Amino acid sequence: MIHAELASLLKQAIGLDASSIGTSAIERAVQMRVSACKLDDAHSYWEFLRTSATELQELTEALIVPETWFFRDCKAFEALARIAHQEWLRTHPEGTLRLLSVPCSSGEEPCSMAMALLDGGFPPSRYRIDAVDISAQMLMRARRAIYRNNSFRSVELTFRDRYFEKTAHGYRLNDTVRQQVHYRHGNLFAADFLPGAAIYDIIFCRNLLIYFDRPTQDRAVQVLQRLLTPEGVLFVGPSETALLLSHDFVSIKVPMAFALRKGGTVARAVVAASTHSIQQSSSTARESAVAKPAEPAAAQQRSGQAKPAASVDSGIDDASRLADEGRLVEAAQSCEKYLREHGPSVQALHLIGLIRAAAGDLPAAAQYYRKALYLDPNHHDTLLHLGLLLEKQGDATGARVVRDRVLRLEKPSGAI
Repeated sequence: MIHAELASLLKQAIGLDASSIGTSAIERAVQMRVSACKLDDAHSYWEFLRTSATELQELTEALIVPETWFFRDCKAFEALARIAHQEWLRTHPEGTLRLLSVPCSSGEEPCSMAMALLDGGFPPSRYRIDAVDISAQMLMRARRAIYRNNSFRSVELTFRDRYFEKTAHGYRLNDTVRQQVHYRHGNLFAADFLPGAAIYDIIFCRNLLIYFDRPTQDRAVQVLQRLLTPEGVLFVGPSETALLLSHDFVSIKVPMAFALRKGGTVARAVVAASTHSIQQSSSTARESAVAKPAEPAAAQQRSGQAKPAASVDSGIDDASRLADEGRLVEAAQSCEKYLREHGPSVQALHLIGLIRAAAGDLPAAAQYYRKALYLDPNHHDTLLHLGLLLEKQGDATGARVVRDRVLRLEKPSGAI
């Protein structure tokens, strides 16, 4: 009975669907807090927890396992910079671009937003980023702004040279970026959460909705709808676009950005006017890239020669665009076609795993994740998603094995 009541309390307080992280994860967190509080057992802890808001916050901290790094899913930040310049700045000769990152965790996401705008030449005086999280501990880390190797997992790290100073304790973010981000503690489901409406032009709320059941997801989307301006853009996680489409959001159709606008006549007109220019910029960027991913050797052997890298890129982009639009069946078919034409691909297998998970077919998703890991045992994102999936399926042992692999990958090797 305590488990059911605890699950109900967590759902009411922070929206967490216990099944999304697995009972084993909750049991570990409870046992840790039982020990920290010097109590005899889980029952005694429950009696204490139900009367202590402070302890509920401590349990929340124990349950939160932040998984973030700078420029995670870089296409989202590229789209952010283009939208800010090509749309907002052009139509707003005055005023301030308002952005929100929720949850902001230890600050990597909102600071990436700030750096993307700075790199694009957006005037620092013309934008403000609010960063909100339910975890007081994460906010302390964010304000401290000193990061270790685990926060730098992007392929391209030149931004670290521009915006960070190497210290004995890690990489310290410079003040130019820090002053653009304003941190605050908040609970998305609290009655006083960011009062007001149509506050933000850009909202990043990525990989949060997957931890809620459907009624709670609907509540969260209503909050985001309230906060977003009519022409604003909402960035979500790869598995969350279908949910937003069911709430009359419209994809901006930029592959791998997972960005949407509110539905309705005004928003659809903005999408129609802006999509072409944004996609043109994306195409130009791809064409000017110095290096292109090589085609798998198996496909080259079948055809006798390598196909143009642009066609390889477009195959993945097509599948990603369909997934962005919530057309999961077509996206899966596009991935299968890509695999038939180009041979085994970590990116394609990972993407179809995400698509299967979004459609609720967890066994199939796990199968595709494992195929991706057969090709690349250290593919970080696939390991993360497989670990979460195993937790949801109740496979605590399997999830622990995957988590250990991730931790070994993330362990610094000599350097800071």
